Amino acid sequence: MSPMPESVSNNAVCEGFVNGVPYVYSFTGIDASLSEPGIHLKAWRYNTQSDNWEVLDSVPDTRGKIAASANRIGDIIYIIGGYYVAANGTETSSSKVHRFQVSTNAFLADGMDIPVAIDDHVQAVWQDSLIYVVTGWSNTTNVPNVQIYNPSSDQWQVGTAVPNNNLYKVFGSSGTIVGDTLYYYGGARLGVNFPATFQLRKGAIDSNNPAQITWSIDTLDSQVDGYRMACTSINDSIFFIGGSTTTYNYDAVAYNGSGVVNPNKNIIMLSQMGNYAVDSSFSLPMDLRGIAKISPNELYLAGGILANGIQSDKLLKLTWRQQSSVGVQNLNEHVLSISPNPVSEFVQLNIEGEGIVEIYDLMGKRVLQHAGKRIDVSILEKGVYLLNAKVGERIFTQKMIKY
Repeated sequence: MSPMPESVSNNAVCEGFVNGVPYVYSFTGIDASLSEPGIHLKAWRYNTQSDNWEVLDSVPDTRGKIAASANRIGDIIYIIGGYYVAANGTETSSSKVHRFQVSTNAFLADGMDIPVAIDDHVQAVWQDSLIYVVTGWSNTTNVPNVQIYNPSSDQWQVGTAVPNNNLYKVFGSSGTIVGDTLYYYGGARLGVNFPATFQLRKGAIDSNNPAQITWSIDTLDSQVDGYRMACTSINDSIFFIGGSTTTYNYDAVAYNGSGVVNPNKNIIMLSQMGNYAVDSSFSLPMDLRGIAKISPNELYLAGGILANGIQSDKLLKLTWRQQSSVGVQNLNEHVLSISPNPVSEFVQLNIEGEGIVEIYDLMGKRVLQHAGKRIDVSILEKGVYLLNAKVGERIFTQKMIKY
């Protein structure tokens, strides 16, 4: 679509509607310099019908910030958290809750500060009524906090924290809520050079007591890490879009010292049935902090970082088509199933196309590799495994129980 007024990344992106016209909004971020002086409070909106951008008033804060998130409930967009960078490199998390009224195209007074200042967090809306802020970085470390904002009362409450370990506590993860379940994937855990993670965490929200959350964790594919992806749901399936497999700071340079990080180009699909697939055939950016969803099947990515540290001014329109040979829906058309499962001796893959099959234990160690759709697993010990089938540029994963 029409390019943004300028290139930007690490910006909070959200949708809004004025008199039935869908708009895409971008708040805060960093400019093409990818340096501290380029961190700003700029805001823009895009008219999806006229294909035009408009410059808005800047976000009402004292200095520029990155790694905030934005969600809309009704007529108001809530821009929460983020972090500031001082000239000496000191990073400070934000406790601000900025409120932007879509119908008047103007900022309102800030909402109540978030109790624990946060950035690079997971932010998602439950039942069009509450905003969940989950884990993320707070000044000096990852935190397990779940902070729940009620826009109607402008109050915060404490939700059931994620388990206080590095499998759950991350920054740069991405997530969404489908029904009464919160999903978040990837992110950077504490450790040497902040390694990226591949875990999927699930939080079951008690509809009678939304602060009560039951947490669990799953490993879908130990070979696919994710960091600063966009996340959305389509027809009750969850999509993690773009991002990288190596963690980095705001300058796009890897924490592990390997240089400038490149995007992974992945679209990851997780169905409610537990099927999981990765498509790497798209050209997608990294350094994403949101996605604008203007209809059940039409979404927009604004800005980000492309290969070789080149910042993007692109607005990408993503369309999910139920019956088409092109696009994300191919992930649904080619999901992997296996039978029997549980299995004792031979397992049969039910999938279109031929490829290489690899089986991993839950520690991520490859225990078997095979070409073909009928696999002898009798040599494996009893237990739970992850079966990966790579067909072309797509990777499909399914759990397998050996008895």
